[in-house]
Amino acid sequence: MLDIEMVAEGLQFPEGPIALADGSVLLVEIQARTLSRIGPDGRHSVVARFDGGPNGAALGPDGAVYVTNNGGSFGFYLRDGLNLPGPPPVPHRGGRIERVDLATGEVHTLYDHCDGRPLGAPNDLVFDRSGGFWFTDHGASDAEGRRHGGLYYARADGSSIRQAAGPLVSPNGVGLSPDEDVVYVADTQLGRLWAFDISGPGTVARVSRMQPGRVVANLPGFQLLDSLAVEADGRVCVATIANGGITTFAPDGSTEHLPLPDPLCTNLCFGGADLRDVWVTASGTGKLYKLRWPRPGLKLNFSDRQG
Repeated sequence: MLDIEMVAEGLQFPEGPIALADGSVLLVEIQARTLSRIGPDGRHSVVARFDGGPNGAALGPDGAVYVTNNGGSFGFYLRDGLNLPGPPPVPHRGGRIERVDLATGEVHTLYDHCDGRPLGAPNDLVFDRSGGFWFTDHGASDAEGRRHGGLYYARADGSSIRQAAGPLVSPNGVGLSPDEDVVYVADTQLGRLWAFDISGPGTVARVSRMQPGRVVANLPGFQLLDSLAVEADGRVCVATIANGGITTFAPDGSTEHLPLPDPLCTNLCFGGADLRDVWVTASGTGKLYKLRWPRPGLKLNFSDRQG
C-alpha cells in the first residue's frame, strides 16, 4: 500500500473533491449539505450551504463551482461504526444543477428539468474544453423500487440541457478521455465502467439497440463503483465501495486495485505541481486522505480558474 496521510476527519459524507493551487481542497459534504474548504493543515471552513444533497462539484469556465445536487436522495444511518447511505427519509422530489459563487457563497439553480421532466438525482459532472459539462443522474431508490438515471450534457450559462444516454441503472462517476472523444461513466450497482464514444456536441454513439455504450470492464463479485478521475495516460481511477479503495481501469479492460482503510471510498481528485498528489474522500468514516500516485492525473479544464 502507498503511504497515505489523513488530512481531515469528522466530515459528513464527503464527496466531490477539487484540488486547489494553494494545497487546499474544496469538497461537498452530502449529509451536512455544504460546500467546504479543507486547508493543507486540515482546517475546515464552510463556503456555501444547500438544500437537498450536494453530491459532486467542479470548477467551471467562470471560476465558479458547479454542483450536482441529488435533491436529498439519501438518508444516512450508522452501522458498525460506518456512516452509510440509504433511501431518502422523506419522499424524494428530484434534484438539480447549481452554481456557487465562491466569493459570496451564493447558490443559484441552473437546471432542475430536462425536456419538461424533472431531473432525478444528479451525481457527478465534468467540464469539456468548450465550457459545457457532462453529468450523471444517478436515479434514486425508495420503498417502491428504483428509478433509473442517465447521462446528460448541459451548458454552463443555463441555455441548454439534453439527455445523451439512458436509462442507465445507477450512473455515478463521469470523466473525459485526454482527447475528449470518450466520456466514461461508472455504474454503481453494476460494478461496470462504461465508455461512450462522443459523436458530436453533447451526443454519444450507441453501440446497438440494446447496448448504449462500450463496456470497459465489469468488476467481479460485490464491488460497487462511485466517482472517478482520469489519468494523463487515459487510465480511469474509480473510487470503489465494499472493496474499499481505488480501482484503476486500463483501456483494454484490465484492472488493478489499491485498498484504502474505508469500505466507502467515494471519490478522488489529482492535484499538486506534478498532478501526482491524490485526495480521496473516505465517506464511511468521514475522512479525507492524501497520497502520492505512481502516475500523473489528467489536468482538468478550468482547474486554474480558482476563486
